[in-house]
Amino acid sequence: MELASYSDYAVRLVNTEQPARAADALTSLDAVRELVGPESQSARRLTDGDLTRLRAVRTRLRAVFEAAAEGEEVRAVDLLNALLMEFPVSPQVSGHEYRDEDGRPKWHLHIADHAPSAAASYTAIACMGLAVHLTELGVDRLGICQATPCRNAYLDTSTNRSRRYCSDRCATRANVAAYRARKRLGNGRSEERAEGDRTGRTADAAHDSSAAAER
Repeated sequence: MELASYSDYAVRLVNTEQPARAADALTSLDAVRELVGPESQSARRLTDGDLTRLRAVRTRLRAVFEAAAEGEEVRAVDLLNALLMEFPVSPQVSGHEYRDEDGRPKWHLHIADHAPSAAASYTAIACMGLAVHLTELGVDRLGICQATPCRNAYLDTSTNRSRRYCSDRCATRANVAAYRARKRLGNGRSEERAEGDRTGRTADAAHDSSAAAER
């Protein structure tokens, strides 16, 4: 697995919460188990403390995405570096997942799991993946969905750095909302013009009546 692909761990953790909707999916060990993978080694050693630790890390990772989305690149990097220092990884060369046509291993870097807890393991992997993604593609590739009230985190992998939403659903909803807003604005301007025409006609009629009276 390429290290950059681990960045999805960070996105998945951040998006277990939707602050604007007061929604939180990370409220039990079963939810944590689903997050880390029910069949993973981390799932087998979960404790109650992992839930609290991951919720705290989630807040810090969201801050990384928000800083990046607001154009505060240095702050985003500083926040991520703080996490990397606190949750270091243990990289190893591995070939157990890949074989070439001759049956030989395809050597690649693998993040070994030597963390003291399931939460620390997940966090180390997520932060390392996010760091690789950030350095290879740029800080501006970390985003927060602009479809109100979503605010989900996402990774922009578009060729022209144009992504603004976390999903097609949010993009559609935002486009519909923008269309309706433009339509309301257009209707409002039409009503203003109509009112202006009525006022003008009333003024003209009053002027004509006054002129007739003077004659």
